[in-house]
Amino acid sequence: MQLIKEKKIIQDNWEYIFDETPLKADYIIVSLVRWQQERDQLSKVKHLGLRLEPDVVLEEIADDLVYFQLIELYFPVFTDGRAFTHARVLRSRYGFEGDIRVSGDYMRDQVYYLSRVGVSSFELNDQDNAEEVIKSMDDFSVDYQDSIA
Repeated sequence: MQLIKEKKIIQDNWEYIFDETPLKADYIIVSLVRWQQERDQLSKVKHLGLRLEPDVVLEEIADDLVYFQLIELYFPVFTDGRAFTHARVLRSRYGFEGDIRVSGDYMRDQVYYLSRVGVSSFELNDQDNAEEVIKSMDDFSVDYQDSIA
């Protein structure tokens, strides 16, 4: 998968590890369920990310954010906009300074707005053209609301 971070195409070192798969990678992303089940072991991992589904209650994991360098917000369908709110709340209410990534079924047209609410990296789908996605981050020159980024 291609990854865009800070308007550049970069090599993605992170790997999502499914719940039943052994932990082998150096940069791992785990599900909330796995984190809750293996918290003691995972809290010792140096490079740890957490994948959040749209139905997560952020207040329940707020105290655990210190363990993560990356939070991945997963879009099961592009019409589910809760990731926008989650990104903004992670940055503004909880002060999360790590990488906030989106993955899943989001559209190129949403990238500009996602970056404004605090998303810092974008895992692209195979059909996306990375250069076109980067250009879309500059689609608008005037903003009506404040930005987190």
